[in-house]
Amino acid sequence: MAHAHHHNEPNKKNLLISVLLNAGITAAEFIGGILSNSLALISDAVHNLSDTMAIIISYVALKTSKKESNLKNTFGYKRIEILAALFNAVVLIVISVYLFYEAYERFLNPEPIKGKLMFIVAAIGLAGNLISVILLHKDSMHNLNIKAAYVHLIGDTLSSVGVIIGSVIIYFWNAYWIDPFLTVIIGIVIIKATWGILKETIEILMQTSPSGLKLDEIKTELEKHPEIKNIHHIHSWRLSDSIIHFQCHADVSNNLPIKEIDKIRIDLENTLHNMFGIDHITIQMELDTCSEKSAIHKTT
Repeated sequence: MAHAHHHNEPNKKNLLISVLLNAGITAAEFIGGILSNSLALISDAVHNLSDTMAIIISYVALKTSKKESNLKNTFGYKRIEILAALFNAVVLIVISVYLFYEAYERFLNPEPIKGKLMFIVAAIGLAGNLISVILLHKDSMHNLNIKAAYVHLIGDTLSSVGVIIGSVIIYFWNAYWIDPFLTVIIGIVIIKATWGILKETIEILMQTSPSGLKLDEIKTELEKHPEIKNIHHIHSWRLSDSIIHFQCHADVSNNLPIKEIDKIRIDLENTLHNMFGIDHITIQMELDTCSEKSAIHKTT
């Protein structure tokens, strides 16, 4: 059976270029932030550093998840990508909370900032971010990890624009409060963007049924088969963001030869594959074996 996810192979070269670009921007913004005394630039640098980490993790995860399954890891290493995305999201939220604290200190004690230097460094950051966004755009559509890195980069591009506008205001009007204000905005952008990724990775790790999959509809559809009396003990989960697993017990109406049972099972698998896009299927064929016939088996 063909697997739908093979043609969505992310471009490793683009990832690598993005890592190098981001590492460069991070260094430039840290140094520029210290020299110009701009907390917004430093927070943008931290944002960029987290992007660099995000992309490095994505890159390592992509390489690792390609490793073959073995007797110990029968599912292979696909989950590495999900763990990486989770780690990333948590780190970002922690950094943002710390930046809020720093910004609060600055609101209480504003400090002078060199607006011109702040402007130049932020402009360099913006250019680098835009290139990375363009490089990763296509792959972000179908890979949760690249999406995490891409979302960071979009946030970075926006925050660079904010820092540029802020630097102009500081240069002409000495409005130093703009700097911690921008820091808070950048932090909010980071948390808002990361929250969805955090939620999705936790759902995958909790083996929650994929949100688009309606198990009651699947049950109804499978039970339309003339030889099927009942579908029960249904489980569905995602191994990674694109690989759906499904298993159930199927009660047949008559005591048929194994060859006939196999035909029915293949019919059910085809329905699952063609109508619901599920590739990894395990169906336990039965003839009144289970005493409990509920769709979802209650575990105690």
